[in-house]
Amino acid sequence: MKKMKTRYSLLLTVIALLFAGWSCTEKDNLAPEGNWELSDPAIVSPATNSSIVLDENKPDSTIVFTWTGASSTAGFGVYYSVVIDTAGSTSFDTPILSVKAANTGAALTASISASQLNEAMSLAGYPADAESKVTWAVVASCLSKSTYSSGDLLVTRFQHEIIPTSLYVSGEATETGTDLSKAIPMRRLKDANGNGLNRYEAYTHLDKGKAFKFFSATSLPAHQYGGSDGNLVKSGTAIVAPDSAVYRISVDLDNNTYSLLKIDKWSIVGGIIDGGWGGDEPLQYQGGGVWKGSINLLDKGGFVFRANGDWGYLLKHIVGTDNSLIMESEGNELGISFEDDQSTLSGQCIFTLDLSNDPYTYTIERDPNAAGPVATPDHLYLFADGTMMKELTKDGDTFTSGTYLALQSGVAYTLNSASDGSGTSYALSGNVGASDNPTADKVAGTSDLSESADGMTVEQDQAYMLNIDFSSAKASWYYYNMKLFHWSNWDTRDEFVMTYVHPYTFTVTTDLKAGYLMKFNSPWDVQFGADDPSALSGTMTNNGGENFDNLTADGNYTATIVVSDDYQTGTYQFVKN
Repeated sequence: MKKMKTRYSLLLTVIALLFAGWSCTEKDNLAPEGNWELSDPAIVSPATNSSIVLDENKPDSTIVFTWTGASSTAGFGVYYSVVIDTAGSTSFDTPILSVKAANTGAALTASISASQLNEAMSLAGYPADAESKVTWAVVASCLSKSTYSSGDLLVTRFQHEIIPTSLYVSGEATETGTDLSKAIPMRRLKDANGNGLNRYEAYTHLDKGKAFKFFSATSLPAHQYGGSDGNLVKSGTAIVAPDSAVYRISVDLDNNTYSLLKIDKWSIVGGIIDGGWGGDEPLQYQGGGVWKGSINLLDKGGFVFRANGDWGYLLKHIVGTDNSLIMESEGNELGISFEDDQSTLSGQCIFTLDLSNDPYTYTIERDPNAAGPVATPDHLYLFADGTMMKELTKDGDTFTSGTYLALQSGVAYTLNSASDGSGTSYALSGNVGASDNPTADKVAGTSDLSESADGMTVEQDQAYMLNIDFSSAKASWYYYNMKLFHWSNWDTRDEFVMTYVHPYTFTVTTDLKAGYLMKFNSPWDVQFGADDPSALSGTMTNNGGENFDNLTADGNYTATIVVSDDYQTGTYQFVKN
């Protein structure tokens, strides 16, 4: 038993001695930081004030940086990085470029490619094809200590400036403020083949007197652009918004220009609205490049989006897409096919124009707050003074006259679901043909639809296109006023308004000149040309024929036309009084 105790005591003594020895070694290795020093490295190449010209044709060529090493008095490992920074820098916390030394940072050399250095200097705002002074340094790091050695370099960037492939708007003036991560993306214009151009645009609200810039990314580093008076300057001062308004902001990086187009309104214009192509139904700006509005559509058909009431700013449908839009002028310039936008709905509808998308888009949907539907019958008949006049053509929930109906103000018209008048009766509120502008080229209007025996009242004799939409409980109508165009110089032409005479007849008595050209128009849906332009009477064709050239003597004439019920053909006569 005593022998075992002796062995156990000896074992404890050995363990204690080993522990004491290990503790001593560890204490030496973990010497307090203040008890050791880190020497400075020393740059070798490139030498201070060396000149480096970056070759655009050799973007992968490298600049090799070398130095003599630093050392720790405690023998700890030292790691290195090479930094490029603004000339004269002595703190390298936010360098232009930082590259770890070879061998995971332990080597005394590092390489930077020409394209790396060129891009870093471009992002920092140094001009292309110009010599700029920067500082390069080797930073030695050991635990929490670091030392460095530095020198200046004269670097000439690539000849051509880097042009970014994305652009954003940010600044106090914008809807998203100064948070770059929330910057507004700009749409990049593309050619007919889908290739990106160096042109960008965005729609947003700007606040007067406040500033904004363009950035190539939503975080730094990024290319930055400022400027003034339409001139774009890389790394320039911020642009100041001239007024508080919604703008289309355009940037051309090839020409270093920008422009601000104030957008007072985007509107719907076309045959589907009250006033037709002479009307204007504005949308309301919602923010974020989006406009919206509830509009009563008289009919299905074509329309365009128009800015500021200006025919030079039209958004049209890109052929082959569902609902993508392009500015008409842009489509013409870039060879992109477009056409008028189309609505397959009628009645009260909500239009949404989204100019934050790429491409721009629009949607049309029924307004859920509009009047509720009236049950759609299988048939719908129009009666005149109790006699069935016309069965309207059904398309889903909509009935259309299909042709222009010669209606009269003194006739009692009713609508019924049965051909003998024994079915459900319907009424239209307001008078068909009533308008604040009855002499417009195309006069249009709407009425509410209800189940009632009151029928419909016609305001004035005319040839009406009639559409009745039971799903929206709305009826729409329109008619054309005709004019005799008379000119020797188109820009100074006469437009003589003709008088409608029931049925389908228009007439005008006025002085006409021999040798003047003529046409019967309702601009621009109806344009009748002569099948025999030299004859004083004959037939004519809408969007066909030739200009009338049939007068051999000046004088006072009565011109009369009779149009077909689809406005595609007609007859004419000129009589000298």
